Amino acid sequence: MAMNRLVYGALRTTLPALLFSLSACTTLGPDFETPETDIETQWLERDNQTLQTDEAVNSEWWKLFNDPVLDALVQQAYQQNLSLQIAGLRILEARAQLGIAIGNQYPQLQEAAGSLSRVDLSENAPNYSTAANEDYWTANAGFNASWELDFWGQFRRGVESASANLGTQIASYDNALVLLTADVASVYIQIRTLEEQLTVARSNIETQEKGYQLAEIKFRAGDTSGLDPAQALTQLRNTQAQVPTLQGQLRQALHALSILLGMPPRDLGALLGEGNIPNAPKEIAIGAPAELLRRRPDIRQAELQAAAQNAQVGIAETALYPRFSLLGSIGYTTSDTNQSDMSDIFKTDSFGYSFGPSFSWPILNYGRLRNNVRTQDARLEESIINYQNTVLEAAREVEDGLAGFIGAKSAAGYLGDSVKSAQHAVDLSMIQYREGATDFQRVLDSQQSLLAQQDQYTAAKGNIVLNLVSTYKALGGGWQIREGKEYVLEARQQKMRERTDWSGLLPGEPLPEDLPAAPGKQPLFNKPDW
Repeated sequence: MAMNRLVYGALRTTLPALLFSLSACTTLGPDFETPETDIETQWLERDNQTLQTDEAVNSEWWKLFNDPVLDALVQQAYQQNLSLQIAGLRILEARAQLGIAIGNQYPQLQEAAGSLSRVDLSENAPNYSTAANEDYWTANAGFNASWELDFWGQFRRGVESASANLGTQIASYDNALVLLTADVASVYIQIRTLEEQLTVARSNIETQEKGYQLAEIKFRAGDTSGLDPAQALTQLRNTQAQVPTLQGQLRQALHALSILLGMPPRDLGALLGEGNIPNAPKEIAIGAPAELLRRRPDIRQAELQAAAQNAQVGIAETALYPRFSLLGSIGYTTSDTNQSDMSDIFKTDSFGYSFGPSFSWPILNYGRLRNNVRTQDARLEESIINYQNTVLEAAREVEDGLAGFIGAKSAAGYLGDSVKSAQHAVDLSMIQYREGATDFQRVLDSQQSLLAQQDQYTAAKGNIVLNLVSTYKALGGGWQIREGKEYVLEARQQKMRERTDWSGLLPGEPLPEDLPAAPGKQPLFNKPDW
């Protein structure tokens, strides 16, 4: 009972002082505010009738192409892409780091300790002649604790920084998803474009073979010299040489798609089947420029990086001030000297404790601490500029995509007419050559022009959709596909659970996507993430 009264008396006198000191805590450093940015109110291409600036961007923009194969590829990439899974695991890592930051708000040292020692004093020891016992056993068991008080907001700023870092990793995951969906669509369009270019090449090979056969017939009939079939064969072989080149490019595109899908190239055939270059929708919803600030993940990522660095300035400032801690230990100690015995360790007379405050203040640090504050502040300004630059780059990418889309669409219209004229010229030149009304050079020129026009037209059709994909990527569409889903596949979660106790972090609660609250708006202590 006497022991309990001693402990209670110590806590009764120190706890009020502790609570008072915590209530008087301040938070050093600046509170984060989103940097100002200069962004246009309207897109430069707003007058184009195809573009709808008063409608929100379709988050699943690839479905606007009405291509079931593309839809399936995007879903497969979302489920199996390895780089995206790495980004998801980084979110779990950031959640665990946030748990560490929250844990730092509580007593940093809490440990049960004990020891058993055999002591045999040296006969040359200074106190050997006065020692009651020259050799004896000693034992102790107890509990030690130390708690550095968050007097200046060091640990609260740490929670703020870790929360922002968690948001940064979520935004990084979303940005990876935006890039992934755009890359899958772009590679798929390249594949369909190459397939159509192969069809064009083979069709022109058939046309040129007919021209070669006609030149050979007229040569054997003595109507022309051997120059005509020689020139026809030269052009035919040159066109045939394009086929293996296009086939090689197609295989490379398939390999790129297999990496995006996280599967071997040999399994792609069943997924792709046959198809054409997707058609762009008649109307494109692009929203207003200001919507980029909330939709593009890389802008959110840059903002959260600045918020995390802002908290680091406050953490650095706390090192300039004294640190206050509470130290305590409680336990039992005994030995087999004098009237005591080793079996007395848990008796009342063996009980002891110590409890009290301490402080430390690195007064002479030769500018190290102050210059660390300056370092962190310079990094903060860098992150603010990076955020502003990210916003400007985002707007530029949208404008570039829109300009490319409009230009490619206009070019495709002209090239479509050009292909019709080139095909008509080939037909006429063949008839005139057969009737002897023109020389074979006209046939060669018209065939060469047809191949070039058809190839350019096919490329232009692909460029229309590729530029539209670039526009949707720049607008930040695609990451919403993961809403309501886990960042890590269940199969991987299961493996991780078998290795490690992840507690509530797997699968985990819905994660925040907004800026972390300023320390003044946070609770004094966050709930530990056990």
